[in-house]
Amino acid sequence: MHFLAFVCLGLAALVQAQNQTVQVQVGGTENESGGIFQFKPSSFNATNGSVITFEFSGNPGNHSITQSALSNPCQPMSGGFDSGWVLIPTGGVSPNPLWNLTITDDSQPIYFFCKQLIPSPHCAAGMVGTINAPSSGTGSFNDFLNNAKQTKDSGQGVGALIGQGASASAVPGPLPSGVTLFGTPASTPISASGSGTSSAASASGSSSAALKVEYDMKFFTLLVASMSIALM
Repeated sequence: MHFLAFVCLGLAALVQAQNQTVQVQVGGTENESGGIFQFKPSSFNATNGSVITFEFSGNPGNHSITQSALSNPCQPMSGGFDSGWVLIPTGGVSPNPLWNLTITDDSQPIYFFCKQLIPSPHCAAGMVGTINAPSSGTGSFNDFLNNAKQTKDSGQGVGALIGQGASASAVPGPLPSGVTLFGTPASTPISASGSGTSSAASASGSSSAALKVEYDMKFFTLLVASMSIALM
């Protein structure tokens, strides 16, 4: 009987260890180490079933969590996950918006970046992250970061809640007064072009989703035109 209880406790501990929760800060402030353009932590491991909770805490902040690839770090991955842009005003808000991403395939590295362009591309400034990447060498966080810093622009394609190796079930929230969510991701995977010059993406087989993306990107253009450079 005691042995059975011991085994059950051991199995429960194993399940708990596998299904972990990782907290990641999205954006920083000018006065903190690493500055505005960062994810904290920027590189970590997570097993299948683990939930990555991204907290949009940097202020002022205008950031996204967008899946990309090692060889193309600042371009949205076709079929990749995307949070959309979340705009946090100067002084911050309470509570901070959260976005939960669940790991569905821990056998391959996951790469992500912020695709915001104001006041300069955040990705090229080093606002990138990795999940389950090698600790060194090809494919590591440092390898991905170096690739990102060599880029000159970031694609503006809008992805979906469901990505490759990870997925979300909802957009970031809550959205208290002063917070704006735009470039809203589709609920099902779409092909993200990353062109940055036209409607961000079209939903395959769904004209309504395509119209939604076009509307969101028009809103993004108007918002950028009205924003001061202080809103990063």
